[in-house]
Amino acid sequence: MSLHISQKAKVVLAGICATAMLASVAACGTTDESDQSATPKSSASNTSSVKKDAKIAAMLPDSIKKDGKFTIGVSPDYAPAEFLDKDGKTPIGYEMDLAKSISAIFGLKFEATTAEFDSILPGIGSKYDAGMSGFTVTPDRKGAGEFVSFLNVGSSFVVQKGNPKKLSTDNLCGSSVAVLTGTVQETTVKKLNSQCTASGKKAIDVQSMKEQTVVATNVSTGKADAFLADSPVSGYAVKKSDGGLEFLGKTFNQIPEAVVVKKGDMQTAKAVQAAIQKLIDDGTYMKILKSWGSESGAVKEAKINNYDDIK
Repeated sequence: MSLHISQKAKVVLAGICATAMLASVAACGTTDESDQSATPKSSASNTSSVKKDAKIAAMLPDSIKKDGKFTIGVSPDYAPAEFLDKDGKTPIGYEMDLAKSISAIFGLKFEATTAEFDSILPGIGSKYDAGMSGFTVTPDRKGAGEFVSFLNVGSSFVVQKGNPKKLSTDNLCGSSVAVLTGTVQETTVKKLNSQCTASGKKAIDVQSMKEQTVVATNVSTGKADAFLADSPVSGYAVKKSDGGLEFLGKTFNQIPEAVVVKKGDMQTAKAVQAAIQKLIDDGTYMKILKSWGSESGAVKEAKINNYDDIK
């Protein structure tokens, strides 16, 4: 594909590509030699001290324990929650550190299986023991699984530095907004678009993408006017953009983020809840979040299906 990219866009794109650490980074059209690793220096030690808790491990059903692994479905393109390390194949991020720690408490080997975001929920219980990929607790997902929340996240719009299109969160009609397919943010922007058309205003061009890196790249290169993502993801993209991106408006729709297990499998849900609570109580949880700059959404209690906490 032929695409002219301005020098400013190249700088932004370099940060995004370095953040994603994709194997196909050359396809982004630039590199960032100064970014030696996407992994925080403390990340390797986040999970090394976590040991098996026999009592919590005993809570898991045999169907989960029998193969000796705790298999997580993940779409590794949502930094800093989960994305690929510099080797182009290892998922890292605060959710992956938490998943490794939960697996260690269970006395099981952690295994991350990568997939497109919108294919993970249907595969829980067959392909995966659980899903951890920025899943938020929303009413329309009630039938998709049991949700064990561990973090509060909001949604944040991001635009190019200086907001060249002079957008306002109060009126995005006629603009183009990129989102990750299957996310709460996609639903939000589609609702805003419906409001635009119902009031006779120009429609929003909703650009639904399969990878968050493409979502961010579309804004940095001017293919989209803005993108909407979970607040930790938006913040990380802004931080890594070398001044090329900025927030538009304030974070809104604060909702819980969760580990998802098979619908009806409350035994596994309660085991995951107990494991996360142990990590919260012993300080490992906060250590992980701080290493990824995501401690602002920290909670004191892991909950199951806490739909009442949605604001």
